Amino acid sequence: MARKARTEMIEETRTKLLSAARQAFGTIGYADTSMDDLTASVGLTRGALYHHFGDKKGLLEAVVKEMDVEMDARLEQISHAAVGHWEGFVGRCRAYLAMALEPEVQRIVFRDAPSVLGNAYSQSSQSNCLASMARMLQQLMDKQIIVRTDSESLARLLNGGLVDTAFWIASCKDAEISLSTSLHSLSLILNGLLLNK
Repeated sequence: MARKARTEMIEETRTKLLSAARQAFGTIGYADTSMDDLTASVGLTRGALYHHFGDKKGLLEAVVKEMDVEMDARLEQISHAAVGHWEGFVGRCRAYLAMALEPEVQRIVFRDAPSVLGNAYSQSSQSNCLASMARMLQQLMDKQIIVRTDSESLARLLNGGLVDTAFWIASCKDAEISLSTSLHSLSLILNGLLLNK
């Protein structure tokens, strides 16, 4: 039997640690996750964790980045599956808020990441979202679907509101009701952008 290549072994170790961390952070939370228990659960040592991620905080950052990529991919699918550009944009905004109800996303992305990783990480993780939202808004303006304004500033206003609302939904006792009321408010705001109402 051939030995695994070093790069394959490194990737396998990273994947094991990320998977175990995501499971632990998503169920018991960052604060209650023991690094000894986590590494032992996948047959590794703390040394492997430190080598690949630096520390527990670095591991959380890697998990959140992985989840951000997955969330963006899901939102992109919604945009592409929609019947039109406007419907895709609205569907994307609505789906982002609905993600705040998913237990893993709620705990890791909307609760633990902001408190552990701080504001700097939140801002850097939003840069891709802002750029894609600004592009979508500019397309909607160019197609004369929404009123013309500066697409970057509008993207910042909308994205900031969506992010803040998602954090609020994730922390509410009755998140389902909060999501419902938020989606109604979102519709009012977005419909106000339309040229032909």
